Amino acid sequence: MRGFCGLEHHPINWPSYGVWGGAVIARSCVCAKMVEEESLRVVRCGGSQLNFRRAVFSADSKYIFCVSGDFVKVYSTATEECVHILQGHRNLVTGIQLNPNNRLQLYSCSFDGTIKLWDYIDGILIKTFIVGHKLHALFTHARAEDSVFVIINKDKPDIFQLVSVKLPKSSSQEVEAEEVSFVLDYVNQSPKCIAFGNEGEYVAAVRDFYLSVYFFKKKKTSRFTLSSSRNKKHAKNNFTCVACHPKEDCIATGHKDGKIRLWRNFDDNKKYTYTCLHWHHDMVMDLAFSVTGTSLLSGGRESVLVEWRDATEKNKEFLPRLGATIEHIAVSPAGDLFCTSHSDNKIIVIHRNLEASAVIQGLVKDSNIFTGLMIDPKTKALVLNGKPGHLQFYSLQSDKQLYNLDIVQQEYINDYGLIQIELTKAAFGCYGNWLATVEQRQEKETELELQMKLWTYNKKTQGFVLNTKVNMPHEDHITALCFGNAEKSENPTLVTASKDGHFKVWILTDDSDIYKKAVGWTCDFVGSYHKYQATDCCFSEDGSLLAVSFEEIVTIWDSETWELKCTFCQRAGKIRHLCFGRLTCSKYLLGATENGILCCWNLLSCALEWSAKLNIRVMEPDSNSENVAAVSQSSVGSDLFVFKPSEPRPLYIQKNICREEVQWGVFVPRDVPESFTSEAYQWLNRSQFYFLTKSQSLLTFSTESPEEKLTPTSKQLLAEESLPTTPFYFILGKHRQQQDEKLNEALDNELVQLPLTENIPAVSELLHTPAHVLPSASFVCSMFINSLLLSKETKSAEEIPDEVDMEEEKESDDSDEENDFTEKVQDTSNTDLGEDILHQLSKAEERELRKFRKVDYSWITAL
Repeated sequence: MRGFCGLEHHPINWPSYGVWGGAVIARSCVCAKMVEEESLRVVRCGGSQLNFRRAVFSADSKYIFCVSGDFVKVYSTATEECVHILQGHRNLVTGIQLNPNNRLQLYSCSFDGTIKLWDYIDGILIKTFIVGHKLHALFTHARAEDSVFVIINKDKPDIFQLVSVKLPKSSSQEVEAEEVSFVLDYVNQSPKCIAFGNEGEYVAAVRDFYLSVYFFKKKKTSRFTLSSSRNKKHAKNNFTCVACHPKEDCIATGHKDGKIRLWRNFDDNKKYTYTCLHWHHDMVMDLAFSVTGTSLLSGGRESVLVEWRDATEKNKEFLPRLGATIEHIAVSPAGDLFCTSHSDNKIIVIHRNLEASAVIQGLVKDSNIFTGLMIDPKTKALVLNGKPGHLQFYSLQSDKQLYNLDIVQQEYINDYGLIQIELTKAAFGCYGNWLATVEQRQEKETELELQMKLWTYNKKTQGFVLNTKVNMPHEDHITALCFGNAEKSENPTLVTASKDGHFKVWILTDDSDIYKKAVGWTCDFVGSYHKYQATDCCFSEDGSLLAVSFEEIVTIWDSETWELKCTFCQRAGKIRHLCFGRLTCSKYLLGATENGILCCWNLLSCALEWSAKLNIRVMEPDSNSENVAAVSQSSVGSDLFVFKPSEPRPLYIQKNICREEVQWGVFVPRDVPESFTSEAYQWLNRSQFYFLTKSQSLLTFSTESPEEKLTPTSKQLLAEESLPTTPFYFILGKHRQQQDEKLNEALDNELVQLPLTENIPAVSELLHTPAHVLPSASFVCSMFINSLLLSKETKSAEEIPDEVDMEEEKESDDSDEENDFTEKVQDTSNTDLGEDILHQLSKAEERELRKFRKVDYSWITAL
């Protein structure tokens, strides 16, 4: 065993003017220049809140709009695909509404003080209205011509007003909207607390214990107050949301105690009445009337959508088990669809008969991300904590969740005082065949419950199946776990490190018995170093060495014999992160300490290569190159440094990538490598770096806009509107595209081509007619097949028969009438023979069969 402790070295101070200060500053200037040339910037790559505001349906219910950070996303209600991303706001989008005068246009407002008008079919920004105030919500109705309603705060940050903004008509792209009229004062900033009723005759607003109703024609305001006493009966009378009947003078309000009050005769402060509906055990999160007003929808923390028909207590329907708290409820203008927005960042599209038809799932925002960011080697999906007790697999390309893996496998009880089981650690094997997870629960310091689970990938089910469960693998909290990187898929190795002062090596062994063959995991080795707490561990790239940090000391172990090879002692603080170099830099080991020191050791010379004073929060190596990304925390924000362990000078520095703390980061291999020519940006050619902030915003470096990242399948939805967006549409669309590509080749070979399906009445009727009114399949089949046949006027080289066929057809033409007469005689004479006599084909039938044989059916292979 060799030891290394405190060699003299020259520290490198990257952020300031140190030994390498001049080189760093010069490189930073080059980077700034290249940012302008290639427009490399930090962008939100996904994971924004889809449930921040109510979703909005298009007039024909084909699309659904939702705010997502600085953007507005347009989804298809049939396929759940994102077809457009409307970008143009410079701050958080806070409201969206359809243009009541043009149902193909959409209004949006933002904290940047602007209202934008969009053509959502083409994804084009039509006009921008500059209001100047910070806009918190947006409302529209048909009676307010050329005006919209917004919520602003003028004087104090907690005092909000509902105002009307006149949108001037102008041919210019940007217009100043200076005409602002006051409507209501002391309103809640949430759009759920304001509603327009009876086709825009009045507006209702709730806040705390107050209900305010403003009548536009009378220009007067009526106010109603509920008791705010602290006794049990009135303890939770607070208003939480409001909805207005579309046809009648009726206002529905939700309350913190779970009650729904229906207010009538509210035009008179003395004669008003209200009735109560009560089913929810907790606060009512949102309310919405149906288009006709015959039903009232409500939702809350029970994850149940309740439909109150005719606004009566007895006549109600339920849609339960929606998975998470209902935050918002929206109704389509056509009245055929509802949608609910949930606290787990998803939107569920629901049919009028209370059946869920589509789920748009965003990145689940858990209260804490303990597992960090990982990449599934098989699906290339981003993996992290999702719903409580789950791992979520999230597609970065399509910006949607692929699936959830239930790790804890226990029913989640939504109780604030209950201590839940938390998923704290997770790691994938080299090829993604194995997944290790650690879950814990601790009520008191001496009552720690630990459980480690190992999951194997099942090719049949295309998912992970539990293989081994280990109760209390360590006596204290597990701080790290990692799989061996060696390309030995038949002998995988797992290492866990714990605060109990030990690290354990787990290997896969044969666990077969007389009944079945099986494999399981068992502990093979237990290591420690002077009873210090183990803080981190990692394998070298070839899997031959294991590095385990014990507080301030780094130990190197041989993975074959588990013999301690050497130790590094820097005495610069407890080691927070460890990672080996890759490819040509595999001989280096990096360590970041809690005292703000980054160290690089040479494993061949067992010496400290260099060190830098840097407060590292995140350190991630790139598996496709020698580059390492390190994110440091400063007083003004987070800074990014990209470097190679062999070269202490950074390749790239980006100051203030975000103002908040960066908690996790990961390199994601690219499917198609980029071709950045600048040396400072070549670290992005093979991989893309993603990082997660404290507020759980997922960010990355990119030169593409979000609209350019949409998949071809998503853009296909708006390319053709001749057929509905069903599975048949995609099949026929693919066939149509292949026909166009092969058109020239088909003409040269003079093959028989089928006509386009859009010109065939039978196909059009079959695809556009609802299934429940179609005739039987036996009746439709013959009509459908006959429509695919060629007309008699179509001729080609293959239709010209040879000389023998010509002679046969000529003879058959001369004797058609004779053959038909003979067939009738034979049929009448053989009726008593039953099935013993086979039917003989006539010449005419044989000629029809030959024509069928000539037809080209190669188009079927494209289906």
